[in-house]
Amino acid sequence: MARRKRRNHSPTFKAQVAVAALKGDKTLAELAQQYDVHPNQITDWKSQLLERSAQVFGDSTDKAPEVDLKTLHAKIGQLTLENDFLESALTKAGLLSARK
Repeated sequence: MARRKRRNHSPTFKAQVAVAALKGDKTLAELAQQYDVHPNQITDWKSQLLERSAQVFGDSTDKAPEVDLKTLHAKIGQLTLENDFLESALTKAGLLSARK
C-alpha cells in the first residue's frame, strides 16, 4: 500500500474545519470523513482556534507596551557620561585603583 503524500492545508480550510467542530452538529468521525482529515488533526485545530481566538479580537493584555527608543538611547548616553565622570574622579582621588 502506497503512502499518501503529505498535504498542506490552508489556514482558511483549517479554520473552517475547526469552526465546524466547535458547532458540534456532527461528530469528529463524521467531520473527519467529510473533510478527509484525521480526527486527531481536527481536535488539534479546534484547540488552536480556542487558544488564539483572543488575538483575533485584539486582546491587548499579552502585548508589551511600546518603548520609545530615542529616550532609552538618551538615557544610556547620560548614564555612560556619568560613569565615565565618576571613574575619572575616583581614579584622581586614588580610590579606584585600589579596587582593581
